[in-house]
Amino acid sequence: MIKIYHNNRCSKSRCGLEILEKSGKEFEIVKYLEDVPNKKELKDLINLLGIKPIELIRKNESIWKEKFKNKDLSDAEIITAMIENPKLIERPIIINGKKAVIGRPPEKILDII
Repeated sequence: MIKIYHNNRCSKSRCGLEILEKSGKEFEIVKYLEDVPNKKELKDLINLLGIKPIELIRKNESIWKEKFKNKDLSDAEIITAMIENPKLIERPIIINGKKAVIGRPPEKILDII
């Protein structure tokens, strides 16, 4: 089953959702700001994306700029920051089986559905 980590207040995330809806395929919506991924889920997601934790951070968020920018953080500390401040997690993230992609631009979603 396809899964989208979604924030309805984000235009790119809404575009990603629209792509999934138009695909006609079944999918599950994870409202990650409400249903925050735990440490294992976030690590699994990062591994599936094939990126480093810092690459999943929204660096323009005020929380990042105020609390974390210019600090030498370990991967574990970055993951903890995302769990404590899920707004920092880049979106939308789409998972389809063993493939995952950050939908920026949203058209990247088409590569895995």
